[in-house]
This record gives sequence, C-alpha cells and structure tokens, in this order.
Amino acid sequence: MPAHYDEEIDNKVPFWQRFVAGLNEFYHAPYRQTMARAARDEEDFFMLLMFSESLGIDNPASFYTLELQPLFLENFHEWHTRMGMDRCPFDHIGCC
Repeated sequence: MPAHYDEEIDNKVPFWQRFVAGLNEFYHAPYRQTMARAARDEEDFFMLLMFSESLGIDNPASFYTLELQPLFLENFHEWHTRMGMDRCPFDHIGCC
C-alpha cells in the first residue's frame, strides 16, 4: 500500500470543512476569554440575587429564588471566595 493511501484513511474530513472550522476558530478564539468572563460575571450577579436575602439585602424576588438555593449551594464556596469573603457569611451553612 502506498503512503498516500494511509493519509486518505486518516483524513476523512474534506478540506473545505477543515478550512471552515479553522476560520471559525480564527474568528472566535480572541473573544473566548471575554465571553467566559462575561458569563462568570452574570453567574456572580445571579448568585448575589439568590443569596441576597440571606446576606441582609432586600430582594423582591426572594420568594422565587429561595427554591433555587439548594441547587447552587455546591457553587457557593467558589462564589464567596471570588467575591472577597474569606469565610462563609452564613452561620447555618458550613462550607469553609
């Protein structure tokens, strides 16, 4: 078997699809970090909204966010350390 035959087997994706994928990566790569930072900021704001009543901040939507708190408790430690709180601000949650 010629060496060219092995290359054809390994390379089943047509050239134009690889070219389009490369262009897509070329255009999206510079913005990936910016989009990840924006998503993290949005998640931080949502966590603040959910736990604001527990932190002593009035929250008009606390009735709706109260049932979401158990789902986000596993991410709470990462969030409060990212917000600059070394220890957990709650007495009833022992995450630290």
